[in-house]
Amino acid sequence: QLQLVESGGGLVQPGGSLRLSCAASGFTLDYLAIGWFRQAPGKEREGVACISNSGGSTAYADSAKGRFTISRDNAKSTVYLQMNNLKPEDRAVYYCAARGLKNCPAGIRLEVADHLFGSWGQGTQVTVSS
Repeated sequence: QLQLVESGGGLVQPGGSLRLSCAASGFTLDYLAIGWFRQAPGKEREGVACISNSGGSTAYADSAKGRFTISRDNAKSTVYLQMNNLKPEDRAVYYCAARGLKNCPAGIRLEVADHLFGSWGQGTQVTVSS
């Protein structure tokens, strides 16, 4: 059974950077697209970034474009989310999730695509504050 564990969250000042990691066990990631999602207090969960099984295709929410980069190392069964120029509105619990297909969702905004993913991790808190 696939298990995902997020790490790398923390407190950072506005303009700072964090790199989140999503480590998988129990199942190979080689055939699965992986997404990063976040949920801020009082808000619905939203998609942030997605990467195809090979890493050859990525997708980003509008809020993440130009600031966040998703990558993966299948040999290490780990997916990363590099977040730069963080803003207070990026504060949220960040989750990774696996999709039972090789490619990221198409024809739907990533922000509202969480229902297309399963095998969620427990999340890691990101706080952006001075």
